[in-house]
Amino acid sequence: MPKGSQRDRLRDIVATKSLKKGGPFTLASGAVSNYYFNLKETTLDPEGSLLIADLILQALADLPCDYVGGLEMGAVPIAACVAMRSAQIGKPMPAFYVRKEVKGHGTKRRIDVDLRKGARVAVVEDVTTSGGSALVAIEAVREIGCVPAAVVAVLDREEGASAKFAAAGIPFRALLTAGDFDLG
Repeated sequence: MPKGSQRDRLRDIVATKSLKKGGPFTLASGAVSNYYFNLKETTLDPEGSLLIADLILQALADLPCDYVGGLEMGAVPIAACVAMRSAQIGKPMPAFYVRKEVKGHGTKRRIDVDLRKGARVAVVEDVTTSGGSALVAIEAVREIGCVPAAVVAVLDREEGASAKFAAAGIPFRALLTAGDFDLG
């Protein structure tokens, strides 16, 4: 399937399964909106997860990345499907995730995968509004000596995240934007 048709198909799945209208909905950023994207419905869908993995790998093709991951919970299914797909195409990129709080038992770590110091990581998330979740993940990977190579969101609500990533000097790519949908 050519890239354009993959993106179009992903947009159709998101529109059908994940877009909720008729709010008000309170977003993770604290903002209130008349529409809401519940991307778990798409990231946990077999076809949706495959499309997301392929499109993220295409979005990262020009950047050296050693790992892919992000903040729990939204990034976990995305990172897992990207890692699996990367192995299938012969370019393995292991996944990781950042806990919102330090693990209270066992290793008591915030990141449960041993990331190599100096590794370049791609931070992924389902929906970005203000960029806060990705910035939390970026802070955590920087604390252990890794370098954020990029942020890739399945969907950008176009409400300021891209400017925050640009100010932080981190490339940002979105597979879809709010502007791709009829939100009326």
